[in-house]
Amino acid sequence: MAEDKYKIQKIDAYRWRIPREGKMRVDGIIYADEHMLEEIQKDESLQQVINVAHLPGIIGHSLAMPDIHWGYGFPIGGVAAFDMDAGVVSPGGVGYDINCGVRLLRTGLYRVEIVHKLEAVVNTLFANIPSGVGSHRKDLKLSRQDEKNVLKNGARWAVSQGYGTKEDLEHIEEKGCIPGADPELVSDRALERGKTQLGTLGSGNHFVEVGYVSEIYDDKIAQALGLEKDGVTIVVHTGSRGLGYQVCDDFIKVMINASHKYNIELPDRQLCCAPINSPQGKEYIAAMACAANYAFANRQMITHWVRESFERALLVSPKESQIHPVYDVCHNIAKIEEHIVDGEKKKLCVHRKGATRSFPPNHPETPDAYKSVGQPVLIPGDMGRCSYVLVGTEKAYSDTFGSTCHGAGRVMSRNQAMKTAKGRNIAQELKEKGILVRADSRATLDEELPEAYKDVTEVVDIVENAGISKKVAQLKPLCVIKG
Repeated sequence: MAEDKYKIQKIDAYRWRIPREGKMRVDGIIYADEHMLEEIQKDESLQQVINVAHLPGIIGHSLAMPDIHWGYGFPIGGVAAFDMDAGVVSPGGVGYDINCGVRLLRTGLYRVEIVHKLEAVVNTLFANIPSGVGSHRKDLKLSRQDEKNVLKNGARWAVSQGYGTKEDLEHIEEKGCIPGADPELVSDRALERGKTQLGTLGSGNHFVEVGYVSEIYDDKIAQALGLEKDGVTIVVHTGSRGLGYQVCDDFIKVMINASHKYNIELPDRQLCCAPINSPQGKEYIAAMACAANYAFANRQMITHWVRESFERALLVSPKESQIHPVYDVCHNIAKIEEHIVDGEKKKLCVHRKGATRSFPPNHPETPDAYKSVGQPVLIPGDMGRCSYVLVGTEKAYSDTFGSTCHGAGRVMSRNQAMKTAKGRNIAQELKEKGILVRADSRATLDEELPEAYKDVTEVVDIVENAGISKKVAQLKPLCVIKG
């Protein structure tokens, strides 16, 4: 039995331990219930949790969220924090799509006002926001200097160019700009790939989804977030496009050499890394910040085109649509943060790969607008079911370095999903459920069919019952554009 293979021990109903052995430096901790643990053991992601536990300077535990599945190096849904002096930074702990993330927008509109106009809404969004492999904007060509300014300033650059307002920035993690970005460390190839892709969705699981608030679990917090029953919402899910992919690819080569140079023993070559304070470690962090800032700018510009699309499709003014960000969170990032270790405040480099910050009320990095309730946590599901809005907790800050899950998590590879969808019309199936979908290709819809994902409700219930996030609202989809 797989459980014996990993010597898994039950801590409580929602946490499981893989005890430290051999060259592991810490235990592995998995957030799951019994049913989810069985699902998780169908791939090699638990072996990746063990592999991460071998890395130098790891603090606490190698953590896995309930949406965990196999990834490059770290599992997707993996969290690990490293000591700034003895620890390492690894591109495999961030992923290829640096700062892939989610932005939630609220509106002044209600479901009843748009439900008969969804065709116009989804068609206008699809025409206005380029999607699909290699998608680019014909109306936006960045000069090399402009692009470097994007990498340095993130969403602030977009706002300075008229794509949104300064108020938007108050509702983005890091206010839409990670400090320390150095565009000179980004290769010409990465810059070339990013030049025409700003303001685009890309492919795969990226999307813009129009939905509505179907359930509210905490009235007071929902009110603080500006969410009300049947209010129309928009979720934007995309990242740093080809530029982020290239930054990761470039630095994997650097880190393979660095691992040899610093005699770092790796259980898996995909965990190639460098000491945080080494030249290679510092350069990766500065280049990663560039890609992260590109992603913040990307979601900011898409927000601008979402606003335009709603005004055009519904013939409403900005004053009537009132589209404002609730929050924007990173899913793939390594952050320098302060945490309590053995009773003392300590700076750590926290890798979250397919995981979200879940900071509590009154934390210095929780946005001012949400100080009293905690940082919003945005957990998208699949295009056929629902998504969730939660907030961060003290328990997350003490137990998981302020981290929680990031989505439903895949249970099928893209090939499996394509086989499952064979002979079916996924767009028609969704239409029969009242959900309109537009995609760059039929293959995209087949790869992303709802059954390809875990049930997001089960994932969210685990993180809430474990105390590392608190449920606020459920969102149901009305129409979706896919990459």
